Amino acid sequence: MSFEASALHGALSTLIRDVPDFPEPGVVFKDISPLLADHEAFRTVVDALTVSGQDEQGVANVDKVVGIEARGFILAAPVALALGAGFVPIRKSGKLPGLTYRETYSLEYGEATLEVHQDAFRPGDRVLIVDDVLATGGTVNAASRLVGQCGAVVSAVAVLIELGFLSGRETLADHSLDALTTV
Repeated sequence: MSFEASALHGALSTLIRDVPDFPEPGVVFKDISPLLADHEAFRTVVDALTVSGQDEQGVANVDKVVGIEARGFILAAPVALALGAGFVPIRKSGKLPGLTYRETYSLEYGEATLEVHQDAFRPGDRVLIVDDVLATGGTVNAASRLVGQCGAVVSAVAVLIELGFLSGRETLADHSLDALTTV
């Protein structure tokens, strides 16, 4: 899959809006709804995220793509389809039936717990983690630990937006990270 860098830059700069004081005072929420509503922009973003799951020749090199609830699902599912890989949802606590692994972690404005089915991966599966925003790195690190508990290996992490001022990238030193834009 290929994408045009200028189209990507245009989509990201014009179709992501800031919502101040959401979900609580002092937080600036990055609303990607306008980007998702624009077919061409959405396609461009999916194509760009797909590159993180490919080798230098453009061949898929992952077995599964993880999407983190909730906006990560929207981005990761079409990336998995484009790569010919399976999609695995990592969900908030209490949302998955059956046996799960759990990870509690800190957010920039609180604490949360994520879960994944214990049988979501085969041992040795290569995994691409996709999410909408990288902030402090807590969510991606929790997802990575869940992947590891299942016996799979995180090959790369791809995010739509990196909040550079929160230094989340520094907490992901063991992972290859691609961010489509950094603010």
